[in-house]
Amino acid sequence: MASGRFTTSAARPKSANTCPGCVPGQAIWGFGLTEPTAGSDAGGSKTTAMRDGSHWVINGSKIFITNAASEMTLGVTVQAVTGSRPNGKPEYTCFIVENGTRGFKAVPMKKKMMWRASNTAELYFDDVRVPAENILGRPGDGFHQMLKTLDGGRLSIAAMGLGGAQGAYDAALSYARKREQFGQPISKFQAVAFKLADSAMEIECGRNLLYKACWLRDQKRSFEKEAAMAKLYCSELMGRVANHAVQIHGGYGLMKEYNVERFYRDQKLLDIGEGTSEVQRIVISRYIGC
Repeated sequence: MASGRFTTSAARPKSANTCPGCVPGQAIWGFGLTEPTAGSDAGGSKTTAMRDGSHWVINGSKIFITNAASEMTLGVTVQAVTGSRPNGKPEYTCFIVENGTRGFKAVPMKKKMMWRASNTAELYFDDVRVPAENILGRPGDGFHQMLKTLDGGRLSIAAMGLGGAQGAYDAALSYARKREQFGQPISKFQAVAFKLADSAMEIECGRNLLYKACWLRDQKRSFEKEAAMAKLYCSELMGRVANHAVQIHGGYGLMKEYNVERFYRDQKLLDIGEGTSEVQRIVISRYIGC
């Protein structure tokens, strides 16, 4: 391996989720798919890898890559174009690139609207040479590997949306019970009570949808459609509930002293990460036969 940290094939990470130290939380790993001109169109990647003897030479860039430029980051798994298939479409292959490899640079991205504690990076590959053994799986498997990873990642985004919705709801309910206007808690006013009732109902619906998708995966059954549904519903659910929570807080909901302001900002990433809401609707429509 390029930097010598992974000295045997057994120790080398088989995926971004099984790198040495990642499971116990001692290290993290980047998932290099998105590019400046290839976001929702994951098949539009321009990063290339050319075979040169016993090595591959990678050139290109990635953007909005989570966990890729932290002090704990060991490296990234990167998708690159490695040729063309018989039908003329690009062939994609995933490579393991360790930090410290010559020509590889990870630059942290700052000034984000939300998730400021989450490490996000731009990646640059300038004639980055990696051994042929650094291919993840087999040549040409890259696109399938990335899409499969996204299917699982959608469950994580859905869980974030569900948890965020629950947090915003809990904060709004607590505030509404304590805040008094016109001589009574604002939770007694129908306009506020109905927002809370709708939120409670939708959170329960989202929880059941997500749990079903996770159960299907645990049972090793097809879960891709349900994962897309859960991701779409729970991410947008948090937006609706956070919006209600800010409204219920009134002017205080706009102040950083109250958590609902952060819930409101943090939610927006969930509509975009692991495939936008629009992409999820495309995925679902294909699974139902449209």
